[in-house]
Amino acid sequence: MCIYDSGRWISDLDEVIGSFPVLEELEGKTVFITGASGLVCSAVAFVLIRYNETHKRQIRILAAGRDREKILRCFGPYSQKAYFEILRYDACEAEHPWRTASDYIIHGAGNAVPDKVTKAPVETLTASVNGLRSLLEYAREKGVKRVLYISSSEIYGQNAGTEPKKEDAYGKIDFLNPRNSYSVGKRAAENLAISYAAEYGTDTVIVRPGHIYGPTASPEDSRVSSAWAYAAARGEEIVMKSDGSQIRSYCHCLDCASAILTVLLRGEKNTAYNISNPDSIITVRKMAEILSEVASVGIRMDLPTREERSRFNPMQNSSLDSSRLMALDWKGLFDARRGFEHTVSILRRQYAGAGL
Repeated sequence: MCIYDSGRWISDLDEVIGSFPVLEELEGKTVFITGASGLVCSAVAFVLIRYNETHKRQIRILAAGRDREKILRCFGPYSQKAYFEILRYDACEAEHPWRTASDYIIHGAGNAVPDKVTKAPVETLTASVNGLRSLLEYAREKGVKRVLYISSSEIYGQNAGTEPKKEDAYGKIDFLNPRNSYSVGKRAAENLAISYAAEYGTDTVIVRPGHIYGPTASPEDSRVSSAWAYAAARGEEIVMKSDGSQIRSYCHCLDCASAILTVLLRGEKNTAYNISNPDSIITVRKMAEILSEVASVGIRMDLPTREERSRFNPMQNSSLDSSRLMALDWKGLFDARRGFEHTVSILRRQYAGAGL
């Protein structure tokens, strides 16, 4: 069983679309999505797919990524629809020979999984800049209406206090720590986007998601929200590697998708928006407890290895203030308990359908 066969997933998509009427503005338009099979951008694509399947006027989707087969597996029969086209895109390559025009770009490709970041810090950083630049050049050539860049809450670095961070709360980042190739690359790419706007008039907007989770995550995703959700779905106990006191803005992938589409259509040019559901700002420990409760599994502590510790997000508090986003009439539908409960339910059905 795949996610697109899940009745709960379909009903969650319908709920998001029903609460989000501005999507009709994309009818007849083409949306170019990079990282289309990833955790965040596959959720965006599924929202658009479900919209097309339930409305007469459709939205054309250009699903871009390095692995065509992965995209085909992710979207199954929908990848064969007339409104869906697959393009090859590698963020590590500086140029791409795309001929297809588009109206909007949503750029979400790049290394985000801690294991991959620590193993390939050079590629992580350079892909952030080169990958976006190729898209900005394409946008200039093809007259794209708007480029939306998906950045990260990690650009804020270390900040004192426990209050959610507003969009100007930039803190310290250790530039000599290769783990920070991700956050440094995101900062550089944000500046590149704004620089293109200043020099060439490109219409750009930026979103900074917090810690996104949901059933669109890969089973190989080592981020704790994904790894623990899969473990809970398999009936395995949750293994904590710290005391869990870190504060995070967890956000369900469909809330993140609706926020991205809201900023794409309603956001102010050259502006950054945090993506955070205020009902899901919790500690890592609280997330573990929620997963334990909804899946009826245990929690145990285990000391991290040196290698595991090197992959940790260095931020004690990465909670985000979403006031600017909510001023665009966006509202999250999945608080932490509901979001993780739905995630585990969908993943369990997938395991059951696969006979595991």
